[in-house]
Amino acid sequence: MTNSNPLRSIFAPVRALFVSDASAGVLLILVAAAAMLAANSPLAAEYRNLFYGDLAWTPIAKLDDLHLWINDGLMAIFFFVVGLEVKRELISGQLADPMKRRLPVLAAGAGMFVPAAVYMLVSGGGQYTSGWAIPAATDIAFAMGVLGLLGNRVPASLRLFLLTVAIVDDIGAVLVIALFYTPSIKTAWLLASVVVFGLMVVLNRARVSSLWPYILMALVLWYCVLNTGIHATIAGVVAALTIPMQRRDGNSMLEKLEHGLAPWSAYLVVPVFGFANAGVSLDGLGLEALLDPLPYAIAAGLVVGKQLGIFTAVWLAVKTGFAQKPDHASWTEIYGVSVLCGIGFTMSLFIGSLAFPGNELLIDEAKIGILSGSAISAILGYVILRMTTPHPEEECDDHANDPSRH
Repeated sequence: MTNSNPLRSIFAPVRALFVSDASAGVLLILVAAAAMLAANSPLAAEYRNLFYGDLAWTPIAKLDDLHLWINDGLMAIFFFVVGLEVKRELISGQLADPMKRRLPVLAAGAGMFVPAAVYMLVSGGGQYTSGWAIPAATDIAFAMGVLGLLGNRVPASLRLFLLTVAIVDDIGAVLVIALFYTPSIKTAWLLASVVVFGLMVVLNRARVSSLWPYILMALVLWYCVLNTGIHATIAGVVAALTIPMQRRDGNSMLEKLEHGLAPWSAYLVVPVFGFANAGVSLDGLGLEALLDPLPYAIAAGLVVGKQLGIFTAVWLAVKTGFAQKPDHASWTEIYGVSVLCGIGFTMSLFIGSLAFPGNELLIDEAKIGILSGSAISAILGYVILRMTTPHPEEECDDHANDPSRH
């Protein structure tokens, strides 16, 4: 059958990886709820000891509790998948075409700058200054999960727009972590990291078609970066950039690896990270804690800053002719998706743990702001998009292009 809609064929593999009938997003919601229940139940002490208690044995002395292994080790897989996704998009995806990347890149930039500005304005700076990047992130799985719940009410062009914005957002978040959340760098380990990265580039140039050399070198790179002072998860992104797009036999090594790892990242790595990081004890905080400067500033950045930055950027870009409006999308639908971009669960929690090292009170307050802001954005975005007109032609295209139906 002839594919009558090129957009759907472009989006099909991405949809298969990240939408998955909203299950990944729903899982994150359940995990966040479970973490909050555990942290505020009679099992609170056990929950905290599970992740923060000293391990009886660890092969790496620097990682002496389970929480560190999850945030510094397991999350490197998440960042590796992000790196694979970014490379694919830059070479053969939406970010490869200058005209197609104009709108999402502009929207993502505004969607990071404006929330940070709102955060600084509301928080007043001071001891809270280092948390400026917390509301700048968008959670791919969570946001795409909400879209999945809406079915054909959201046109394919907006699904692709949201995904691309989130990808660019991830690139920005990785750069922010590397540039602004690295207190000190150990030169010897940095040089070792550069050497290992160089060897991985040599493997790429030599068109080595086996994955194992890349995986082994990636583990060595992670260990070197862990000891540099730069957050170890950055190694995941850097290693992913060396994975070849094509093997000698013409098959895509990168896409095969991405398809293999994406489900593990979405259904194991991110949920485990969420359960370990979303649990915050409300004992002694009370509802008034929501109005403390830090959680209030983060929630305001996610709920107000994200939608203001992204929607304004899209509107100006379309009105000035800088970029084209997404196909079949109304301004109400664009606004609803802009609101959904305020879901900042995974990356926001990650940055929050880096922004206030050693200050458990501020880390917990940051979690409250992230969870409340993300929940408000998810609910508000869902309601706005739920009231829009369905796109039955999208459903027809889905069925026509579903390989399982042929």
